[in-house]
Amino acid sequence: MAVVNTTTDSIASANAASSKFARMGEPEVVFTGTAEIANGDSIGSTIRLLRVPSHLRLTALELSSDAIASAAADVGIYDIAPNGSAVVDADEFGSAVSLATAQDKTNVLQEAAATDIAKCGQPLWQRLGLSSDPGKPYDIVLTLTAAATAAGTVSL
Repeated sequence: MAVVNTTTDSIASANAASSKFARMGEPEVVFTGTAEIANGDSIGSTIRLLRVPSHLRLTALELSSDAIASAAADVGIYDIAPNGSAVVDADEFGSAVSLATAQDKTNVLQEAAATDIAKCGQPLWQRLGLSSDPGKPYDIVLTLTAAATAAGTVSL
């Protein structure tokens, strides 16, 4: 066994920048989006809930919903409509998250089984595996993976 002294990237950056106490962290910004899912919305339906900048560092992604019978959804990233609306990563955050029972601020930021814990704290562009910040917005989208057999409200 060895004694180790570990420093996070943010502490290392602060150490390299100056020995003076600098303003810590970044301002907190809250984005919210709410939409209705209709009875009969089928698999593959998309619900664009939030538009966020590529430099954003997500610390939580809280899902709330009514009980929408049978419904489940991936929670991921899409390009915005003016950029072609393409899927960037359909389940970057959540994979087949059940909406069949009511959700109350369930954090789905790291829900997807394939999510790498090392992505915590990274800006969105880095989390997506890009080499630099493209300086553009993305939409956070629910993509139904199971059809809705009841109507209800969903919010992020």
